[in-house]
Amino acid sequence: MQPKHGCCLIQFFVDLIVRICYNRYELYGRCVVVIMSQTENVSYIMDQQHGYISSKDARSHGVENKTLQRMASNGLIERVAHGLYVGAEIFPDPFYIAQYRCPKGIFSHETALYLHEISDRVPLRLMMTIPSGWNSKLLTDESMRFFYCEPERMQIGVEEIETSLGAKVNVYDIERTLCDCLRYIDKLERDMVLTALKRYVKGDACDSAKLLKYATEFKIRDIVYRYLEVLV
Repeated sequence: MQPKHGCCLIQFFVDLIVRICYNRYELYGRCVVVIMSQTENVSYIMDQQHGYISSKDARSHGVENKTLQRMASNGLIERVAHGLYVGAEIFPDPFYIAQYRCPKGIFSHETALYLHEISDRVPLRLMMTIPSGWNSKLLTDESMRFFYCEPERMQIGVEEIETSLGAKVNVYDIERTLCDCLRYIDKLERDMVLTALKRYVKGDACDSAKLLKYATEFKIRDIVYRYLEVLV
């Protein structure tokens, strides 16, 4: 009887160890599945957004921030701004990143000339127009330059444009951009502005009526007329 009891006891502990190992393996497996599914989810989101993902977008899709941090530490993605990541194989788009950091801003002046391809000069400082009174840490960023505009006029001439890297950002249309540049021509690269205006006037997309409409709105019609008379 004694050996039989001992064998049952041994079998009991063997079964117990097996169950413990199985439960641990099952729990580990579930964790791996969760991590893998979140990683795959990140890749899916980035495919839909030109290679970018924000912490906010990640959370809305059930992806934990630590997953992004882990992927960044493993070199799978790169953190390019607070809460914004890009795929390791993607060249970061400075225009898209600036738009993310300053969602209320609209690309304008010399930067808008470049985005509209009527200026060949790559902007050393990204120029954006922001609502009057708006304050941000970005105002001290030396890589950017801001212009203020009355809130009620902020949306005049706004359009969405695709950058050379495929991202979409907000920019003022060509006519509004030229009016803004002529208003501040003494604070900008004068030759760049006039060259862009000359290209516009001689181009097929020239809409002088729209240009003068904006000029009237911003009370610079006489200034615009004067430059047009010289160039035409």
